[in-house]
Amino acid sequence: MARTKIALIGGGMIGGTLAHLIGLKELGDVVIFDIAEGLPQGKALDISQSGAVEGFDCQLRGTNAYADIEGADVCIVTAGVPRKPGMSRDDLIGINIKVMEQVGAGIKKYAPTAFVVVITNPLDAMVWALQKASGLPRNMVVGMAGVLDSSRFRHFLATELGISVEDVSAFVLGGHGDDMVPLVRYSTVAGIPLPDVVRMGWMRQDRLDEIVDRTRKGGGEIVALLKTGSAYYAPASSALEMVDSYLKDKKRILPCAAYLNGEYGVKGL
Repeated sequence: MARTKIALIGGGMIGGTLAHLIGLKELGDVVIFDIAEGLPQGKALDISQSGAVEGFDCQLRGTNAYADIEGADVCIVTAGVPRKPGMSRDDLIGINIKVMEQVGAGIKKYAPTAFVVVITNPLDAMVWALQKASGLPRNMVVGMAGVLDSSRFRHFLATELGISVEDVSAFVLGGHGDDMVPLVRYSTVAGIPLPDVVRMGWMRQDRLDEIVDRTRKGGGEIVALLKTGSAYYAPASSALEMVDSYLKDKKRILPCAAYLNGEYGVKGL
């Protein structure tokens, strides 16, 4: 029986973290693709050797050839230039849209039936560009945004209240940027909606407003602290939650960036 094949397009920090997490969860065999010679091969070898310690035996390989992603069940796209301090996600569009055109052509040729999760920023534009370049059905190309933004919202709320993040449920929709919409009314603490949490005196409204704003700027906060790159642990975990749901047909309800053709009154975006 053939094992699930997962292709990681981009061998940077998110790609390497994804490969390790996939190994730990044994979701399938992994191919790491990157244009930098030696980088994906080195990371694949390093992570493979950790399997003897951590107890997983999925196959990992690195490559510089798109042909090696042939037949992939899932492609996770992280290729592109990351943000640096002072940059917005939109500053990357000119560079990364060209990367998506190349990646889309590779997926179209070698993995035309794959489910594709895009992480590259600016996310919403990259999902659109990759779907157009690959020609894949629009329901097979989505972007990882809401899962990450929701996890940041949950973390900030749990920290503010001094409770376990497991007891916080939060939902963030909209674009992956300053125009995202944390849904305060539909976010809860132990099942209690946030407006009621404020009315009960557990949290001040001004603090909730600050947390909403911090969530919108969560990625930029990490970029400013790192100085040489952007977040990778939480984005990798968020993308993997989407992939895990898809591969196991869990029927999860997860927010994502998707191409609309009339849904919610929006068409062609």
